[in-house]
Amino acid sequence: MRENVFALVMAGGIGTRMGAQVPKQFLMLDGRPILAYTTARFAAEPVFDKVIVLIPSDWTEEAEKILTQYLPGEQRARIAVTAGGASRNDTLMNGIAYIEEHFGLDEETVIVTHDSVRPFVTHQMIMENIDCARRFGACGTAVPASSRVIRSGDGQTVDDIPDRHLFYQAQTPQSFRAMQLRTYYQSLTDAQKDVLTDACRIMAMKGVQVRIVEGSRDNFKITYPADLVRARALIKARKAAPAES
Repeated sequence: MRENVFALVMAGGIGTRMGAQVPKQFLMLDGRPILAYTTARFAAEPVFDKVIVLIPSDWTEEAEKILTQYLPGEQRARIAVTAGGASRNDTLMNGIAYIEEHFGLDEETVIVTHDSVRPFVTHQMIMENIDCARRFGACGTAVPASSRVIRSGDGQTVDDIPDRHLFYQAQTPQSFRAMQLRTYYQSLTDAQKDVLTDACRIMAMKGVQVRIVEGSRDNFKITYPADLVRARALIKARKAAPAES
């Protein structure tokens, strides 16, 4: 039975801050590339009609090879690889266009978007994202801010130190009713599109109540070399932990 739910694995970055010779999503983690590690988590969820990996156009062939090599056949069959765009929003719109072309699009279509370099997303986060998107139209995963936040207009002096308990650190997944998101995005001016690089922000600006799904400190984004070290240490610790009875 068709669920009308799609995962968009956002793998459009090239990872310049990582300092690697390949995009960071191709770096190895626990014996396989991060891209394969993350994508497998979505391909294992039967709720998705398709898992769509959006990758820089120059790297689509490499992504195809990696996913074929590292994922079991039944999971690989549930995945499509297509080109992303010049920006995150362009990549997101390419994903929606792919769904419309290959599966059709209606007001009930839900997309769950996730950074390819957040490999520790959980089943619970994914399912709560789907539920919230279906019920409310938009949601984002987040955790309470763990450090004091300051505001500075010039980057040199402190303007304000707001109450930390009012702030959250955004993560992914972010999930939406696909047609609604596309309609709102297309209504933006070019200047707004340049500024509104987060889809949840677009929905909130249009008056949609964007719900918060509880994330996890482990659901971090691998951006810098230290993050990769942390990810490998987390996997090692999980493997060493005694199995639950």
